[in-house]
This record gives sequence, structure tokens and C-alpha cells, in this order.
Amino acid sequence: MNPDTPSAYTEAVEHAIESRHSVRAFLPTPVERALVERILRVASRAPSGTNTQPWCVHVVMGQARQRLSERILAAFDDPVQREQHQEEYAYYPLQWVSPYIERRRKIGWDMYGLLGIGREDRQRMHEQMARNYRFFDAPVGLFFVVDRLIERGGWFDYGMFVQSVMIAARAHGLHTCPQQAFARFHRLIGEELELPATQMLICGMAMGYEDTTAAVNRLLTEREPVSSFAHFRE
Repeated sequence: MNPDTPSAYTEAVEHAIESRHSVRAFLPTPVERALVERILRVASRAPSGTNTQPWCVHVVMGQARQRLSERILAAFDDPVQREQHQEEYAYYPLQWVSPYIERRRKIGWDMYGLLGIGREDRQRMHEQMARNYRFFDAPVGLFFVVDRLIERGGWFDYGMFVQSVMIAARAHGLHTCPQQAFARFHRLIGEELELPATQMLICGMAMGYEDTTAAVNRLLTEREPVSSFAHFRE
């Protein structure tokens, strides 16, 4: 099939979007810096109001990634230190209602079920949560940072950029996992990345090649049918 035909483009784009899922176990296979740079270059074509391009990305690999992981894990594993770290912004609803609470619970119990973690096994839940801070063993970690003066519209733009990063990664056979879990430790991350006070951390992301043998990667979340969220007026 000619790669320049519309049907080939359609299949490639739809595959990249539909095959994207949050991977929570990666292979140690290295990812070249040049490839990460290419993915970010492609993603930078994401739209933004008046072309503000509010994104700023810090990429950690090798020893820098390992050092940051160890520092966060030390705080996460210490109950006293852990309580001293809180997110700067509310990502989730302050009050959970239907249907959001049911969706949240389902993905959590589905994941624990695949891993054989019982509902009362707090230690194994803690250990699984800690894997976030190892980037699920991915060789590349990304941190998305924004200037504090950027308002809600800019955050909306930023979301399109982050999605573009994930889709561009799929084009090269890579997988990702966007991680809000890092937001809790924004102070430690800010110190490691030497972020100025004028910037704040939005989230992190793991990037690498999927470990297809890992049970946790069989977790595929359900999506509502179009008829449940789209309203047509003709």
C-alpha cells in the first residue's frame, strides 16, 4: 500500500491512538536521545492559543533518572516524610460522584486483580505504587513543567501536547505512562531539576518499550460508547 494514500494515513493514525495505553512494566532496552528529541519535535506541533507553546520538558535518563528515583522513593517509603509532600493542585475531584467513582474503582481493582493483590494487602499496594517512582523500569522519564502565570487555557493546550508526545511515541513502537503520582513530590523534583520558583510541575511520564510478558500490561481500560457522551444537533 502506498504510504501517501489517505487510507494508509488513516490506519496509521488510528492505530497509534487506539494502541496507546498506560504501560506499567517496561523492558530495559535503551531509547536513544535522538529518538526522544524527534518525538518531542513532532509533538511540538500541538496547537496552543496564539501560539504560546506553554510546554517545557525535562528528560531524565541514566544516572539522573536513577538518582531522582532513589530520592523520591526514600521519601515515599518513610511515612513521616511522605505526609510532608502534597500536590500543588487538585487533579481529581474533591468529592467523588457517579460515574467517576465507579470508573476509578474498577481500574484499581482490575489492576490489582491482574497482579494478584488482595483488597487488604496494603504492603503490596504500597510496593506497586512505588513502581511509579521507578518509572516502571522505563529507561526514559519526562517531567512536564509550566510557568505559573499560564492560566487554564494554557493547561488545556498543554494536555494536547502531552497527548501528542504519547501518540508520536507509538509511531516508533514505544509506549508511555503519564504519571500524576510525581506531582506529590514536586519539591524534591524541583530541587533535582533546578526549577525556578516561577515554574511548577504538572506531571511525569515513563517512556520505553513495553514488557509484553508482564501481567499488569494486560490491563486495558474500557471506554464509553460515543452515544453516551456525544450530543448531535442536526
